[in-house]
Amino acid sequence: MYNTIGIMGAMPDEVAILAEKLGGEKLKHMAGVDFYQGQLYGHQVVVCCAGMGKVNAAAACQLLISSFGANAIIFSGIAGNMSSKIGIGDVVLSDHVVYHDAELSMISQCYPNLTEYTADSHLLKTAGEACQQLGVRYLVGKVATGDRFVGDSVTKNRIKQQCDPACVEMEGAAVAHVAAKNDCPFLIVRAMSDNSDEAGAELLVGKAFDIREYCKTASAITEEIIRRV
Repeated sequence: MYNTIGIMGAMPDEVAILAEKLGGEKLKHMAGVDFYQGQLYGHQVVVCCAGMGKVNAAAACQLLISSFGANAIIFSGIAGNMSSKIGIGDVVLSDHVVYHDAELSMISQCYPNLTEYTADSHLLKTAGEACQQLGVRYLVGKVATGDRFVGDSVTKNRIKQQCDPACVEMEGAAVAHVAAKNDCPFLIVRAMSDNSDEAGAELLVGKAFDIREYCKTASAITEEIIRRV
């Protein structure tokens, strides 16, 4: 079904595990991004660290599709929890993805003419099965994206009232948007690293915080998805 699967992350730790499983050899350097390509469970897989923020994510996503022929995109990484149903270390799988800091009525005037983006149902179902197999607690829900780190209660509550997401991050909607423009299936997989509040800001921004354990969770799910599709 998916000839070439593009795997994206925002930070090196978010993609290092999967890149290593492909052999760790860099295929190409384009637009400031290193792309790694190889075989995994019979699929052609291309992995890249896009960088943080919407523009970086969108540029890398388009390169995966246009230059490497990806016909499925999975973004794997960490995010800020916005739900009382899960906690830190648990996972959100996107059913819908939306910008929380954009003028949606204007953006949706261009193809694909959407104000939010729907994840691929098969990838989502497979991801749920992967989480169950790995014993990972997960929630299927909305992912909200903006270019600012959410680390205070005022902003958190504003976003919750605006679109009530399961988690917030800085890349997913841009990836989903580009995927939709290319009629390419996508899924966002996010492990919760904080609770999108002052404590989270102090932990992730104010200190040298080790995110590798959370990245291991997201990477393991992504690998299991590839094995199952």
